[in-house]
Amino acid sequence: MTGPSDSMQKQHRLLSARLFQKHRQVEVVLSRSVLAWKETEKSQKRSSSTSQTGCFGTTRKSLAFRYEINSKSHSHAVQVCEIVAVRKMKDDDQDSTDTRRSEKKEKQLSQLYPHAFTVSYVTRTRPHQWRCSDVTFHCANEDLCQQWVQVLNEQLSLLTNRPKNLLVYINPYGGKQRGQRIYEQKVAPLFHLACISADVIVTEQANHARDHLKTEANLDKYDGVVCVGGDGMFSEILHGLVTRTQNDNKVDQDQPDAELVPCSLRIGIIPAGSTDCICFATVGTNDPVTSALHIIVGDSQPMDVCSVYHNDIFLRYSVSLLGYGFYGDVLTDSERNRWLGPARYDLSGVKTFLSHNYYEGTISFLPAENNTGTPRDKLQCRSGCFVCQREPSSKDNKEWEMSEDNEKSDKDGSSGWSVIRGKFIAINAASMSCACPRSPKGLSPSAHLADGTTDLILVRECSRLDFFRHLLRHINKDDQFDHSFVEVHRVKKFRFQPRHHELVSLEDLSESPKKTDFRPVCPTQSTCNYTGTHSSWTCDGEILPHAAIQVSVQCQLIRLFARGIEEQQQCVFEDPCTVWASEPSTPSSVD
Repeated sequence: MTGPSDSMQKQHRLLSARLFQKHRQVEVVLSRSVLAWKETEKSQKRSSSTSQTGCFGTTRKSLAFRYEINSKSHSHAVQVCEIVAVRKMKDDDQDSTDTRRSEKKEKQLSQLYPHAFTVSYVTRTRPHQWRCSDVTFHCANEDLCQQWVQVLNEQLSLLTNRPKNLLVYINPYGGKQRGQRIYEQKVAPLFHLACISADVIVTEQANHARDHLKTEANLDKYDGVVCVGGDGMFSEILHGLVTRTQNDNKVDQDQPDAELVPCSLRIGIIPAGSTDCICFATVGTNDPVTSALHIIVGDSQPMDVCSVYHNDIFLRYSVSLLGYGFYGDVLTDSERNRWLGPARYDLSGVKTFLSHNYYEGTISFLPAENNTGTPRDKLQCRSGCFVCQREPSSKDNKEWEMSEDNEKSDKDGSSGWSVIRGKFIAINAASMSCACPRSPKGLSPSAHLADGTTDLILVRECSRLDFFRHLLRHINKDDQFDHSFVEVHRVKKFRFQPRHHELVSLEDLSESPKKTDFRPVCPTQSTCNYTGTHSSWTCDGEILPHAAIQVSVQCQLIRLFARGIEEQQQCVFEDPCTVWASEPSTPSSVD
């Protein structure tokens, strides 16, 4: 067994007692960071032939030895920060889940130990999936029971990052129209258990949540905003909250060089839409219960936001994907088939792939510094990511202003800006991995959530077969950037100018370019179809009204109720004996 860490060795017990749990005697220990319990009955039976001394009369060394000969299944530990609630049980609801076979033992246990309290806590089941589990401890006297409930709740009250009041928006129409039922059946009971008060608003039309946040909501009374829906619903919350924050701080978000103020309220996402890519990329699963528990324990994950402009006029914010060419065409075509539901994306994807269009234009970008890594460094953004731990500084703001001046004074890229002209099948800017169940790695597997950059992916004209090979790598383990026609850059800003610059309206973009056939028209015989018209940009699932855009990354502009994707199943510590072996500060025991 691996030795315990120094921090665990130095822990002091707040409480310790021998209690009963499911007809077994257990030793329960509480420190400031861990609640642990282990079965003592078996170890007492093993030692009965050699010693008449009880478990609590042994030395620490023998106690540790007895733990090791016991199975690990008889020992449990929970981080205090992952305890959902602690409550004293009433006579009519104690151990209500027990089967009839245990009724006799339960009656005997209730007579000997009539007082009980229940601890609800987070457990990890499948990868990245959380569930709320309960453990009930029986005490001999009421004072001891009350002491445990009081001390545990006092420790929970010290966790000031936990929300107490939330503003919840539910989209009843998104996805399979299950948003309201998901909230009422799976989320609301957990919020009630954790004593979280929630004001719920069921949206009635598009942008209802955005407009309410911008003008009407009294945000001073809330600790966070929760959206129940898909990526479109999250986008509404994002735009409403960011706009409200800038207005309250007298910041003009229509100015491309404005220094935006980060939002103070965190955003929670309860997935209930057709696509829930943002939730999947920040939690690792699209599970409402898991997301609700992340909100309850008060997790906080900073996120970058891209601000998109056309001719210095603000258009939209983006946190996941900006796509021009292939993905823009897919979304444009799918909007005409919304009645098909999520299947519309598959149909439009096949049609767009067969069309195989490319578009000419100029992309200019400001590369990120070397300390932010590269899109091909295989360093994935996970919970506790050290790349994203860096706080935005005043130095970043000065560099931002200098880059604006350099860009305006020097358009040829000699002041740190790079310029690429060419024919592109797709231009994508991924501010996160954009992972989803269909593409577990995403468009850019090494993109970071909060490093102040976006990964600019350029797919030049190529054969239909080569492009198909590139798309296949989104769903396998091969390097999707390892093609001669694909290049990727980590950037802070970029601009795109289509070859034929003209003001393009949203109505124009919604009309498909007229195609005649799939004959080879490229000089390299790559069977691409060149169209003189523009493609359209998709911005987190919404179509932008202009093809010529300028994009700036706003570092850590918002925070989510999340902690990033956990790399693996995490344990509290490797040796729970360190809690029992530590010196008690206020011990209590039941004989």
